[in-house]
Amino acid sequence: MSDSNSPYVVGICGGTASGKTKLLSDLQNSFEPDQISVLSLDNYYRDIEEQYVDEGGVEDFDRPSSIDLLAFAEDLKKLKNGESVRRKEYTFNNPDAEIKYVETKAAPIIIVEGIFIFHEAEIRNQIDLKVFVETQIHLAMKRRIKRDAIERNYDLDDVLYRFEHHVMPAYQQYIEPYKTMVDLIVPNNGSNFDTAKNVIQSFLRTRLK
Repeated sequence: MSDSNSPYVVGICGGTASGKTKLLSDLQNSFEPDQISVLSLDNYYRDIEEQYVDEGGVEDFDRPSSIDLLAFAEDLKKLKNGESVRRKEYTFNNPDAEIKYVETKAAPIIIVEGIFIFHEAEIRNQIDLKVFVETQIHLAMKRRIKRDAIERNYDLDDVLYRFEHHVMPAYQQYIEPYKTMVDLIVPNNGSNFDTAKNVIQSFLRTRLK
């Protein structure tokens, strides 16, 4: 946890396609670049060769072991200490994608986002405000199908297989249980999303003052 002079850390968690990235992006765009920094768990996925393969021969990216959580925790510590961190951008195993690096600089407000940030104690214990974004399952599945078809070139059968065998079991075991210990739940099923987002924005502005 931070004292009055340390960066204030906001953690955004939730299931797949719940709206975590949208909330993060909206908050980031509400502040000046030197006021806020963002650290995404997506950029800490391990290489595909290190991923667990299920009984069907499909890599499972929805397990805590699929991500280098401790490296993420260490980079968060660096940001809180005023250091910048540099990480290779994750391309979702697209061999044709251009390799890019993401540099994150320290700021008064640090937002961390990802599906397992509350599951890993080394990360969870560094977070001051814990936010959980939730949405109805049928909406999450619809968004996931669209996203994976466009961004990751997955076909429908592949998306549905992963949703049933990887995504939902991981949500029930590693993500949903932490709803009981968060500070704020953001429902992403309609206009109430904007109301919750505005509350967070206003609170963070008071922190900057």
